[in-house]
Amino acid sequence: KNLSLMCYVSVGSDASPIIDFMTQRNMQLLEEYDQNQNPDATKVFVNGVWVGVHSNAQQLVTVVQELRRNGTLSYEMSLIRDIRDREFKIFTDAGRVMRPLFVVENDIRKPNRNHLIFTKEISNKLKQEQQETSTRQGWSQDEVESATYGWRGLIQDGVVEYLDAEEEETAMITFSPEDLEEWREMKLGLPAAERSTEGEHRLQRLKPLPDPRIHAYTHCEI
Repeated sequence: KNLSLMCYVSVGSDASPIIDFMTQRNMQLLEEYDQNQNPDATKVFVNGVWVGVHSNAQQLVTVVQELRRNGTLSYEMSLIRDIRDREFKIFTDAGRVMRPLFVVENDIRKPNRNHLIFTKEISNKLKQEQQETSTRQGWSQDEVESATYGWRGLIQDGVVEYLDAEEEETAMITFSPEDLEEWREMKLGLPAAERSTEGEHRLQRLKPLPDPRIHAYTHCEI
């Protein structure tokens, strides 16, 4: 049911721009690669084709991910980094089933690190737009879209991100904002919330404590 309501099937896009961009970001093309000189380089694949290697995969992945989240690159693009096999795979093809997730900020330079990018201000903005729907009667579809933040704005601002099944395997997804907050408090050394076992609370399902071994969450269920 949830998949049918929220899933999206990619329609595909041209892969040439991302290959050109990575070449400008010091990606060495496959025909120029000498394994003896750089044996630990990360292989870069685009739609299953090995196109080159890069010596600083973390930096490349971070840059490409930021471009996808700010709308420069298509939100349909899948980015999968396999650290163990030293591979960075990008998919832009059609037919991939994707689903939306809230993004958790992981940049250590940001004050909202380990918090959802989706904030109360954004929530209030969406509620206000919903209330103003009746005032836009008679507007053309283009006028409504340009004046509305909505789902399109959430994607373009990197608040929500579409992941396919393969990229999900490399993500750390928490079930709810409450679980994320509880994990954050545990990382700060705060005591876990006490769970009452008296009265009606005995009938409530107990939630497991967050795993303190988890280094960071990347996404949250909607």
